[in-house]
Amino acid sequence: MAVTPRRVERTYLVLVAGNMLATSVIWGINTLFLLDAGLTNLEAFAANAFFTLGMVVFEIPTGVVADARGRRTSYLLGTVVLAVSTLLYYALWVAHGPFWLWAVVSVLLGLGFTFFSGATEAWLVDALAATGYAGELETVFGRAQSVGGAAMLVGAVGGGVLAQATSLGFPFLIRVAALLGLTVVAAVAMHDLGFTPDRSVPAREAVRSILRSSVEHGLGNPPVRWLMLAAPLVSGVGIYAFYALQPYLLDLYGDDDAYWVAGLAAAIVAGSRMAGGLLAARLRALVARRTTALALATTASCVALASLAITRSFAVALALVVAWGLVEAATAPIRQAYLNDLIPSRQRATVLSFDSLMASSGGVVVQPALGRAADLAGYGTSYAVGGLVQLAAVPFLVLSGRQHHPADLRAGAPPR
Repeated sequence: MAVTPRRVERTYLVLVAGNMLATSVIWGINTLFLLDAGLTNLEAFAANAFFTLGMVVFEIPTGVVADARGRRTSYLLGTVVLAVSTLLYYALWVAHGPFWLWAVVSVLLGLGFTFFSGATEAWLVDALAATGYAGELETVFGRAQSVGGAAMLVGAVGGGVLAQATSLGFPFLIRVAALLGLTVVAAVAMHDLGFTPDRSVPAREAVRSILRSSVEHGLGNPPVRWLMLAAPLVSGVGIYAFYALQPYLLDLYGDDDAYWVAGLAAAIVAGSRMAGGLLAARLRALVARRTTALALATTASCVALASLAITRSFAVALALVVAWGLVEAATAPIRQAYLNDLIPSRQRATVLSFDSLMASSGGVVVQPALGRAADLAGYGTSYAVGGLVQLAAVPFLVLSGRQHHPADLRAGAPPR
C-alpha cells in the first residue's frame, strides 16, 4: 500500500494522542503518589527536578541518535525506556524506596522523553515532504494540538478517577500499557520516509559531524538563533503559569478545599489546546509573516497574564485563563512550522532537540524565580512579573523576522 500524506498525518496524530494520554494520566496524582510513597515535600519536588535535569542533559545526545540512527529507532527507544522507568517508579512506590533511587529513576524518565522530543516532529516533516504534501505545516501541527488537548483532558481526568477507584499506583500501570501499545504502532506504521540515516560512518564520527552541522544550522543560523533565545522566556513563564493556576484560582474562589477548581483549571487548558490548534491556521492567515503572528500572540499572552495579576474576580480570572490558553495553543503550531522550515532535514532532530533543551532550561530558571516572587508578594505579583519576562521575548522574535528568511512568509505572500 502506497504511503500518502494523509496516512503519515494519521500516524502522527495517533502517536501524539498516545503520548499525551500516557503522559497526562498521572499528572493529577503524581505529587500525591510521591508523598504516599513516603517522600517528604522537599524530596517529592526534588525528584521532579531530577526529571527536568534528565531532559536537559540528554536532549542533544538523543537528538543525535535520531539523526544518526533514524527517527523511528529513537522513538522506539523512547517508548521502551519510558515504559521501563515508569514501571520502576511503580516498584519504588510499592517498596517505599529510598530517595536516591527515586532520583535515579526520575533521570531515566527524563531520558525517555528526550528520545521523543525531536524525533517525532522530524519524522513527520520529512515523511510529509517525501509523500508530496502540498499544504502548510501549521494545519497538521494545529490538528495535533487539538488531538493532544483532547487526550490531555481524557488522561488528566481519567487518571484521577482511576486513582480514586483503585490506587495511586494504578494510573502508572496504565501508562506502561499505553507506551507498550505505542511501541507496536510505531514499529508497524512509522518508517523513515524522506530520510536515510548513514550507518556506514562510525558512531563517534557521525555524532561529531551532526553536532557541528547542528550548531551551524541552530545557533549559527540567525533566524533560528533568535527564535531559540526567545524560547526559555516564553516556555519558562508558560510552565509556571499553568502549575500556579491551581493554588491561585483556589485563592480567588475563597475555599482551599474546593479541589474541583484545580481540575477545572486543567480542563480549561486542555479545552484551549483543542480550540487553539484549530485556530492556528486562521491566525497564520491574518498576517504575511510567521514572526509577526508569534510576536503579536506573545504580546497578547503577556496582557492576559498581567490582567490575571490585577483581577480579584474568579469568573474574570477563568475568562482570562481561557484567553491565555487559546493564544498559547494557537501560537505553538506556527512556531513549529516556522522552525522546521528553517532546518535542513539531516540535522532536523538534533536542532529540534536543542530547541527543546533551551525551552526546558527556561523552566529550570524561571519557575523557581517566579515561585519566589509568589512567596514574597503573592501569585498575582508573580503573574505580573511573568508577563514582563515573557514580553522580553518579543524583541528576539522581531529580530528573527528581520532576517527575512523565506520560511517566514505566508504561502503566496510576495518575497521581500
